[in-house]
Amino acid sequence: MDKGILVQYCEMKEEIKDIRRRIEKLRKEIDKLDIVSDSVKGTRKDGTYGSIRISGYPAPEYYRKKTALERNKALLEFKEAELLELMTEAEKFIEGIEKSEVRIMFRLYYIDGLPWWKVAMKMNNLFPRRRIEFTEDSCRMRNTRFLEEK
Repeated sequence: MDKGILVQYCEMKEEIKDIRRRIEKLRKEIDKLDIVSDSVKGTRKDGTYGSIRISGYPAPEYYRKKTALERNKALLEFKEAELLELMTEAEKFIEGIEKSEVRIMFRLYYIDGLPWWKVAMKMNNLFPRRRIEFTEDSCRMRNTRFLEEK
């Protein structure tokens, strides 16, 4: 296993966020579709002649967006299954790290998705008696150094 799994896992999480955003956008567009109305002259069901009002959704646009929505939902399911596999691989990689501090740091950053400054805060809360406090830069540099060794 290599560090590429961690990078790929983070990228996959962002891709899934993007797909969810697109799905929500399509849902809103479908909800906002205006009802189209038109009046025509013709014979009604009761046999009288006069103007008839026809209303409904614009079918081609509605079905096109509905199809895109279904396609994105299927893609989201597939990507979430793929993400689950990547998460398992990423966790195996992290569990293979010898130092406990680095493991915790990697879990917070890669699995939980916290920014480095929050990782530093959490690490300081977990290890309050440490002589030198964790900083955003120290956490990032430990990550970089560890990955360069691998």
